[in-house]
Amino acid sequence: MESMKVFFADAESSFADGHFAIFGVPFDGTCSHRKGTALAPKAIREESYNFETYLWEHEVDLEDIPMHDMTDVLCSNIDEMMGGVGTTMEQILGAGKFPIILGGEHSLTPPAVRKFKDIGVVILDAHLDFRDQYLDEPNSHACATRRVFDIVGPDNVITIGVRSMEKWEQQEAEMHGLNFIDAPTLRKKGMAKCLADLKRESIYLSLDMDFIDPSHAPGVGNPEFFGFSPDIVKECINELAEKLVGFDVCEVSPPYDNGNTAALAARLVREVIGVVWKAKKEAE
Repeated sequence: MESMKVFFADAESSFADGHFAIFGVPFDGTCSHRKGTALAPKAIREESYNFETYLWEHEVDLEDIPMHDMTDVLCSNIDEMMGGVGTTMEQILGAGKFPIILGGEHSLTPPAVRKFKDIGVVILDAHLDFRDQYLDEPNSHACATRRVFDIVGPDNVITIGVRSMEKWEQQEAEMHGLNFIDAPTLRKKGMAKCLADLKRESIYLSLDMDFIDPSHAPGVGNPEFFGFSPDIVKECINELAEKLVGFDVCEVSPPYDNGNTAALAARLVREVIGVVWKAKKEAE
């Protein structure tokens, strides 16, 4: 018997009426360590029901915000995943909605970014992900930042929180002019100053959950220690609220989770929805 589909909590508006359009990308076909991110969209949706609808610190109630869950993109291989993300993004952006993507592995980000015009991209990630290909696959999750860089150019992408890279990968990133901020620099400067170099007014934010330290988010595909608390992700979201035009969260791996990683991902999605909606209302 087929199990019932789970939708993101409070995403009860129709697509036509929704300001936010949520969809899942249950794909882990290029994962290089822990498989399981294909199970993440369902786990994140299930955990989304754990939270109160009222974001007290922002004085926003998610029950009052129109959002729609489009369910999942079908993903049997990397080409199908990329095509499905691209088609879904065209539908969302063509209708003037704000896209929120529940990954899945990080390979979903480049096809999403490609559908925007004049976009800046902020990537929160423990890994540099600047390989031109990995295991003969140029669209691997280990190449996500490189593919985004190819799309938007060196002046329009910042990857923040990096603490894992190959020596040659670092050299290549520096040679090509990638703006990447390592973990010690982020700790020294703070998130606000790290975001100050953004040139474009419209920003897409991609959150790889391994940016967060495994003590807070153990269930990820490639855990890296000496990471960050969830507070700094919240700070980033709030700093960018007026500029955000899209968001994805990726690399949650439920088989290695105690439930906290999926729950944290769900809470950060709700943070994005709340602060972006508040910024929109204040601007009207």
